[in-house]
This record gives sequence, C-alpha cells and structure tokens, in this order.
Amino acid sequence: MDWDLYETGPEEANHTVLLLPGGLTAARSYAEVMAQPALKDIRLIAATLPGHCGTPPPGDITIENYARLAGELAKDRGCDVVAGFSMGATVALEMVASGVFAGPTVLLGISMSGKDEAAFFRAIVRLGSVLGALPSAALLSMTGMMLKSVPLPPERRAELAADFHRNKPQVMRHLLHEYARYLGRHAKPATRLCNAGKPTWVVHAEKGDGGMTDDERRTLKACPHATVITIPGTSYRRIQLVVATVS
Repeated sequence: MDWDLYETGPEEANHTVLLLPGGLTAARSYAEVMAQPALKDIRLIAATLPGHCGTPPPGDITIENYARLAGELAKDRGCDVVAGFSMGATVALEMVASGVFAGPTVLLGISMSGKDEAAFFRAIVRLGSVLGALPSAALLSMTGMMLKSVPLPPERRAELAADFHRNKPQVMRHLLHEYARYLGRHAKPATRLCNAGKPTWVVHAEKGDGGMTDDERRTLKACPHATVITIPGTSYRRIQLVVATVS
C-alpha cells in the first residue's frame, strides 16, 4: 500500500508516533500539531487514510482493513504510539482492539457508536443510500463555510479546503457508509477497548468533535488502562499536549 505521508522530527528519536487524520482530510491537516515545540524531539508520521483526499482506495474499505493496513505501516516505520482524530481515531481503536498494535494510543474526538455521531452526519449517510453521491457532493460544496471558524490564516484554510475538495463524492459515499456500519458493529465498544489492556487516552473537546454515551464514559472511567480527558474549547490541536505526555 502506498501511503501519502507527512513527516517531521529526528529519525533517531526515542519515540515515533503515527498520526491518523479524520475522515476526508489529509496527513498535512496535522501540520500545526507537528510544528509544536513540545514535539520537536519526537518523530511524527501523519498518514492520509487511503481513499481519502483523492488517494487511491484499497479494495476493502472497512475499518477493520484500514486498521490492518495502518498496523503494517506502524510496524514498518517503527511507531510505538498511535494517535487518531475522529475516523482516524476509530481506525486506531480497531488497531488496538484487534491486536495489530500494542502501544499507547490516543483517541481524539472519537465516536465509538452511532449514537456518538452528529445527526447531520447520520443524515448524510442515510441520504446517500437513496440519492447516491449527491449528499457527499453537497458536503464538499460546504467546505468553505465549515472552515470559516477554524482559527488559521486564510492561506492555510485554503490549503485544507483544497485537500478536502480532492475527495471524490462517489468514493466518499462508500467510505462514510462503511464507517457508519462499523459504528454499529460492536455492542460494547468501550468494553472491547478496555479489554485490549493497552494504555489509552480518550480525548474530547468541550464541544464540536462528537461525544460518548453515558455508558461508554462510565466504562472508560472505570477502566484501569484508560484516561478520559476533556479539553477546553473546540480545537483538536491541543493533541500535542497528550502526545507529548504519552511519549
């Protein structure tokens, strides 16, 4: 599998972190995180999920296969920490739960079940079953509006928008459908994660990046291997504080 990678940090670093971005976003969406001084001594490898942002999709686009592919990448590049945001966090969860990765894991803005996802997302997936790629195309057309609130310079927002627009609506439809199917695959995803027995940090902003059901939160707070963190505001870029801690 050919991966679209964005890398920083010394090759001889003591720790190497694999960063998996959210769905339909590229590896360089982590650029601000990777530029943080707190991470200058850590090797960081961000990887666009295949099929996202116009990259060739694998033949099997299930989350389980993405986890297998990402596990192979982590092994090949010597990654001892995995951090993922949103859909990337879901892939990271499956990596740990299925046993293809055994190191510390940061799950940022993750949805573990369908109930955790926004109603807007569920509507896009549901309409895609009826209208084909049209809802995904409509989502692409809203990129500018969605990025207006992102606290970045205009040229950086334009770069992120260009990456997002590389997604193909027909591919998007299938990717989002498979992701939604995975969210209904396991009755007790938080218990499954805890049973993996690996150090895990589950991080959510106060608003704007999904959530957890009360049962999921209780399970993870009671789990001896998991730490649940709520950070102020809406920005996921504070991931650098968590990655630096676990590394």
